[in-house]
Amino acid sequence: MLQTGGAVPRTPLELLLISSTETKVVLAVTVLLSLTAWFIIVVKWYQFRRVSRQARLFFGEIRQSKRLQEAYQVALGQPDSPYTRLFREAIDFYNELRPGALREEAQRRPLSPAQLESLKLVLGKEVAAERDLLSHYLPWLATVGAVGPLIGLLGTVLGVMDAFIGIAAKGSGNIGAVAPGVAEALVTTVAGLAAAIPAVIAYNIYVSRTRLFAGELEGFASELIGSMAREGLV
Repeated sequence: MLQTGGAVPRTPLELLLISSTETKVVLAVTVLLSLTAWFIIVVKWYQFRRVSRQARLFFGEIRQSKRLQEAYQVALGQPDSPYTRLFREAIDFYNELRPGALREEAQRRPLSPAQLESLKLVLGKEVAAERDLLSHYLPWLATVGAVGPLIGLLGTVLGVMDAFIGIAAKGSGNIGAVAPGVAEALVTTVAGLAAAIPAVIAYNIYVSRTRLFAGELEGFASELIGSMAREGLV
């Protein structure tokens, strides 16, 4: 119920200032959810932007290498990224199976089917790890998108109940007595939706980009195995 001696609020700010304690608590929770969502949105935007820049740099340098050993040396000189980590993981694992096989003068023996399958499993594990790293904190956006409207609805229900209890106590049911209480109750619904809508939009966009990123890594892993096959390594 509005905490006022009969004054009618004329602006949304006045409505918030004289709102009930329950409404203020619900609004505080929705504001906290909104701030959390926007923090994650900004952090993930920067992270995806950095990964895109790293991908352009990595593939731009790697495509110029004619042999796998040259590409490996180029990757070692690049900043740490999901692509360099995947490349190093593949080459390091191969060197454990065939020490020195990447040298020009070395006698190369293809991997056995079991060893090749192990290499594929290692690359798949690395791709999954990088995908999980990039999707970190995204479930929080889904949580805000799902919980925000419910918390706003809870505040609306509490506000409407409080308003009708006050109306029953005063014995007045005209529109002037009902409207302020209902308006106060609806504020929490607006706040919940304001917190949820950006979170849901960002979540869908980032999940889609994460899938594209994982597909790009998987494609690179397959291309890496193909390059090894062309050089007689697998």
